[in-house]
Formats: sequence, C-alpha cells, structure tokens
Amino acid sequence: MSKHLQVSFIGSGNLAWHLAPALDNTDFPVREVYSRNPAHAASLVERLYEADVKASLDFSTSTSTIFIIATADEAIEEVVQEIILPDDAVLIHTSGSQPLTILGYAATQNLGVFYPLQTFSKDKKIEFKDIPIFIEHGSQTAEKVLRAMANELSKQVIPLNSFERKALHVAAVFASNFTNHMLLVAQDIMKENSLVYDWLKPLIAEMITKSLSIGPENAQTGPARRGDLEILDKHLEFLQDNLPAAELYKVISQHIIDRYG
Repeated sequence: MSKHLQVSFIGSGNLAWHLAPALDNTDFPVREVYSRNPAHAASLVERLYEADVKASLDFSTSTSTIFIIATADEAIEEVVQEIILPDDAVLIHTSGSQPLTILGYAATQNLGVFYPLQTFSKDKKIEFKDIPIFIEHGSQTAEKVLRAMANELSKQVIPLNSFERKALHVAAVFASNFTNHMLLVAQDIMKENSLVYDWLKPLIAEMITKSLSIGPENAQTGPARRGDLEILDKHLEFLQDNLPAAELYKVISQHIIDRYG
C-alpha cells in the first residue's frame, strides 16, 4: 500500500477533534473536514496542517482515499445515503455500537470500522498509543488501510466483528458512563448536605486502582457485599426524600447481594 494516503473527515465532534490531528501527524494527512456546522469544521481545520472545510458531502473530486465518518451514531446512515465518493474510496465509521453493514448503501466495497475505545472530550489531551483500537473490514483493501492507520497510532490493534464490538460497547458503558454517573449522584448527595465532594476523591482513586489491580470481583466492599441489611435499610431511610437515588441504591445493592450470595 502506498504511503501518505489522504483522509477526509465527516464530523467534527469530540472524537474527530483528537483523531484528525493524530492522523495528520502520521502518513495519513487530513485534507478535508465536513460538518453540518461549518464553524465546528473550521475550528477543527485550524488544528490541522493543510486541511480545508468541505461545504458538502460531494467528495467526487476529492484527492482523499480514506473517508472517516465520525458523527453521532444516528447520523451515520443519512451520511452514507448522501455522500458521493471518488473511485476506490475507503469508507470508515468510528462507532462502537453500529455494525459494519450500516455502510452498505455506499458506492464502494471498501468498508471498515475504526473504533478507539476511550472517552473523548475536547479539553482533555489523549495519547492514542495507549488506547486499544478495534477494527473490522469489508474488503482486503479496507483491511490494509485500517491496520496501517491503527498501527500508526496505537500499540494495540484488535480485529472484532460487529457483534463483539457491540458487547464491548455495552461493557464500556457500564465501566465508564455508568461509573461516572454514580460519581455525579455521590456529588449531588454531598452538595445537598453541605459536604465537600473532594473528600471522596482519595476513596474514588483507591477504588479504581484496586479494581484494576486485583479485579472488580475481589475489590468489592460495602454493606451489600457483606449482606448488612441493617445498614442498607438505614441508607434507604436516609434517601427517602430522594426517590431516584433510593431506587438506584436499592437496585444496585440487590444486584451485589445476588452476585455474592
């Protein structure tokens, strides 16, 4: 495969904000960025060496070979139906939950998925070399491109099919999104009782470190793990004026009790 294949991005959200500059520093320079919000595309272009804002999804005269859809999941299908690609284009999406087949209406056989397993925020710097990148391909050409791009960025490149990637994504929601939401619930309880959330930070850090070190099953502690029903009842009584938190507490505690018997 020839080096320096050019890339175009469709989407300018959190993932594109990090992935486009990362690729731009490799043998995959980014030349175009399209977004439904041109101002967002312009902001991303400012982070790149020689890219331009693309005004439409007509890429028929583009010099790019690789077209990366980095939009919200619900926008992928619409993009695929509207995009006009040059000959021999490789079309890739970056979703954890959408199958490869969502790209099936595109006028190319070179389809793929490029899924970095990480949470992305525009104001938080990311090092791709430590992020596992999961790939899936619909042709040998797409496989070569995906592997070459992923190997430029990460030490871990792992092929997964669409079903496996969906399972991974569900697990990631529990591990990341739900964990973060639990911290928000804890922060709310602290605020409502005029307490300082920072007091919990050493506990949170130790819990995460211990769970990663010895495994979550061995790291579990607390009244539900011990089967201390008296403490559980007292906590639920305390939460009687906060029914959403009380329901959450009850469901999770019961799940822990059921798990550990």
